[in-house]
Amino acid sequence: MGHSAHHTGTAHDHVSHEGHHGHAGHATHRGEHTHGGASWAMAAKATLHCLTGCAIGEILGMVIGTALMWGNVPTMVLAIALAFLFGYSFTLFAVRRAGLDFKSAVKVALAADTVSIAVMELVDNGIIALVPGAMDAHLSDGLFWSALLGGFAVAFAITTPVNKWMIGRGKGHAVVHAYH
Repeated sequence: MGHSAHHTGTAHDHVSHEGHHGHAGHATHRGEHTHGGASWAMAAKATLHCLTGCAIGEILGMVIGTALMWGNVPTMVLAIALAFLFGYSFTLFAVRRAGLDFKSAVKVALAADTVSIAVMELVDNGIIALVPGAMDAHLSDGLFWSALLGGFAVAFAITTPVNKWMIGRGKGHAVVHAYH
């Protein structure tokens, strides 16, 4: 089917859309067709989903590193690793519940979340590293929590447009939408 023939009708089903572009879930979610781009609401929801997993992993890593009296670098490495682990896990569990086998679910999670988590972690940890004293603050210090939460807020603001752009092109979180 030619591209112009594909779009001449006012409606087309998801299967023909999938066949034309070669990937499932191309930015169709709850009846929203976003061939030209994703909605901000869709991008914000995807980013919030990612941020939740990242935040859990990162905070857990900081708590473990602090409790074990590790230095800044090993604590940050653990926090970032756990942010990726939890970020991927949220998607992995969702698509497994939708019926995907484990190997396919891992591929979907990696495709859906890698860029989003990487951008979020780069921004968040960059902010923590740049805030004077934040790297040396303890869990009981307000500076630690304000730098961390402020970093999450800025990371959300920067990652949302990235996710919007990716979803609008059938990438990132768009690959998960076929399984919702």
